[in-house]
Amino acid sequence: MKALLLDGSLKKDLDVDKIYSSIKEELERKGFDVESILLRNLNVAPCQGDFDCWLKTPGECKTDDDGRDVAKKMVQNDLIIHFTPITFGGYSSELKKVLDRFIPNILPFFTKREGETHHKYRYEKRSSIIAVGFLDKPNEEKEAVFKELVYRNSLNMGAPVHEPIIYTKNLSKNDFINEFTNILEKVEVKT
Repeated sequence: MKALLLDGSLKKDLDVDKIYSSIKEELERKGFDVESILLRNLNVAPCQGDFDCWLKTPGECKTDDDGRDVAKKMVQNDLIIHFTPITFGGYSSELKKVLDRFIPNILPFFTKREGETHHKYRYEKRSSIIAVGFLDKPNEEKEAVFKELVYRNSLNMGAPVHEPIIYTKNLSKNDFINEFTNILEKVEVKT
């Protein structure tokens, strides 16, 4: 199985870096072939919202930068890990840019899923998503918004398994990894 680890951290943080390393080690221990991408080191322009990726160049963004490559990788993996500081309940700006550039991977047509209107899938294979958000301290409001955002994005992307997990600096590394491992088992069952 293949996993894509998208690191949306905005700066170096030794505490968070240890969690990131633990996630990568656990994925490898479970037999995943892991590709790790530090997004802040890439050249990714924001989505232009022109829908050319649907109409003029179906399945490919017209902006030729690293965002195009990451969007391709997102459909070539069984699991995508979103690793991000929680910013106002959302993703970091670096991860948000990459997720916006995912739009070529869905179609401009609509269907009903779970009683709601969503885009049809361009590809039959879809990746599971584990979104790891981190905060300095617990914040119920930000955590609730983050969990809802992960659910909404995963529903539109068609993720077979989609789970948020939140790490705060007061949480033990072992407790976090145990929770991550439990979520990973759900992915392995669905894949």
